[in-house]
Amino acid sequence: MPDMDDKWFDVIFVVVTALIAWHGISFRTKDGEREWIHALFGCIALFFCIWVLADDLLEIF
Repeated sequence: MPDMDDKWFDVIFVVVTALIAWHGISFRTKDGEREWIHALFGCIALFFCIWVLADDLLEIF
């Protein structure tokens, strides 16, 4: 079982990557269009967020 310090680091990592994913996926320009680079990095951040959440915090894998 991981130390409590590792859990806090994982929680902070999940929160930060979730915020990055939310910003990247929901970002729109003033014209209302989505930029593909924001969506790309948002999806990458979401992947790592779910990965750390499931593997380290919930210990599903």
